[in-house]
Amino acid sequence: MRYLLFLLFLPNIFSCSQQGAAQPEQANAQLPEATKQPEVIDTAQVMAIKAVAPPKPEPKPAFSIEYLMGRFDPAQHPDFVAVDKKYADGEGYFLRKDTYEGFTKMHDAALADGITLTIISATRNFAKQKSIWEAKWNGDRKIENGTNAAKKYPDPKTRALKILEYSSMPGSSRHHWGTDVDLNDLDNFTFEQGSGKKVYDWMVNHAHEYGFCQPYSKKSTEEEGGRTTGYNEEKWHWSYMPVAKKLTDLAARSMTDDMIGGFKGAETAVKIGIVEKYVLGVNQDCL
Repeated sequence: MRYLLFLLFLPNIFSCSQQGAAQPEQANAQLPEATKQPEVIDTAQVMAIKAVAPPKPEPKPAFSIEYLMGRFDPAQHPDFVAVDKKYADGEGYFLRKDTYEGFTKMHDAALADGITLTIISATRNFAKQKSIWEAKWNGDRKIENGTNAAKKYPDPKTRALKILEYSSMPGSSRHHWGTDVDLNDLDNFTFEQGSGKKVYDWMVNHAHEYGFCQPYSKKSTEEEGGRTTGYNEEKWHWSYMPVAKKLTDLAARSMTDDMIGGFKGAETAVKIGIVEKYVLGVNQDCL
C-alpha cells in the first residue's frame, strides 16, 4: 500500500524539483524588486571605459587676427621685450623675444666683422601706424621729395598709392608683428655706397644665417619674375622669418581687404587690394 501511495505522489515531487532548478535569471525575475540580486558587472569593461582619455580640446591658434593687425600694446604683451639701447638709436623700441634673440646674435656676428647694425624702428602697433599714416594723409608729414600728399593728390586712391610707396596702412604693416626691424638709415642710397654698402652686402650674405630676410626687395616686371607689387625696395627693412612666415601665412588664409579700417583713407583699401598686393607682395625668399 505504501508503495502505491509513493508512486501516486512521485510526479508531483519531480515537478517541484524541476521548479527548484530554474535558471538564476528566471528566479531573479520572479522575486520582488527589493529582493532581486544585483547584476554581474564586467570589471574588464569598466576598466576599459576608464582607460579611454577624454577628447583633447582644439589647440588655440598661435596668433589672432587682432595680433596680426597690431591691435595690442607691445609694452604690455608677454611675448615682447624692450630693446636695449646699445642695439638701437634710442629707447622705447620693442620686439618679440624670439626676434630679439635672433637679432642680438646677428648684431654680435656683424660687429665681429666690423659691421654695426643699429635698430632705428621696430614694433609699431595699430595706433602708432595710424599716427604716421594720417600725418602723411593730412599733409602734416611730407612724403618723398618733401611732397604734401594732401595738396598734390586730392584723389583718395591716388594719394593712398603714393603714401603706400613706403608706408603701410594701419592694420597691414609687418611692423605690427614684432618681427621686423629697420636698420641704420631709411634711404636706399645709403646702402649703395661706402660703409652703407658694406652693411647691406653683409646682410645679404649673412642675415639668413640668423633667420632674417629682406621682404621688400627690388621690384621687377612680370617678364623678369620676382616681386611685382607692393612697397618700393627697402634695403633697411628685415624680417625674422621663423615667426614672420607664420604670420604671412595667417594673412593669406584669413585677412581680407574689408578688415582694414579705422583711419583716414581706409576706404581705398578694397579698391587697391591691400592684402594681395601689399601684405603678400613681398620677396619670394621671404614666403
